[in-house]
Amino acid sequence: MAAGLVVALGAGGVACASDEEEHADFVGAGEVCGGLFAGPLAKMVEKVTEEEIFFWRDAKGMERTVAALKKGYGSGRPWASGGDVCELVPKGGRLGDDGKIGYSIYDPKDVEDERLSDGSEFYTMGVRSSVRRGGANLYFECVSSQLKGSDKTPLRIQGGFGRGESDAPDTREYRNLNMTILHAVSLKLVKELGCENNGGLPKAPVLTPKQPLRQ
Repeated sequence: MAAGLVVALGAGGVACASDEEEHADFVGAGEVCGGLFAGPLAKMVEKVTEEEIFFWRDAKGMERTVAALKKGYGSGRPWASGGDVCELVPKGGRLGDDGKIGYSIYDPKDVEDERLSDGSEFYTMGVRSSVRRGGANLYFECVSSQLKGSDKTPLRIQGGFGRGESDAPDTREYRNLNMTILHAVSLKLVKELGCENNGGLPKAPVLTPKQPLRQ
């Protein structure tokens, strides 16, 4: 186990010990973070991270992230931090090896600059989307009855997936997998937020690159 990691035992805050959630310290990709990647998505996560066993994480990352986004939106600020829906800490990994999926509120100015660096490239999905060797980013907007005033000023959400330390190749297949994973989790987020029209995201990921402007 990586140094400094502490195993959370039980669900916490329960009435009695018999109601506590029992779990293994390490689980497969389909079970981590409450089954966030259950199904075909689990194999994609294993492929891009080159890991099969991960440190157990509870299922409340989505709940915490939704609450943080709502709080940030209510603040009226142009941007705000959100939270990590899931951390992917591999068994036996070192600090810094872990991957994660997280969301925040982006400033409108963040999508005005058409320049990219570090080998990233734009895709055509959402308000903005981009992929790179180690992950993907996806920007979209949410109008929801849960967010007062969002019919006039939508909640601007930035999602990011980083696969962590991995020797997986930098090919179109793997870049598409990075975006597919982020898209799938983003659809789960917009469902929790009650976003109209899935926050403008298609039901199936659009994996079409577009030519970035030269710097």
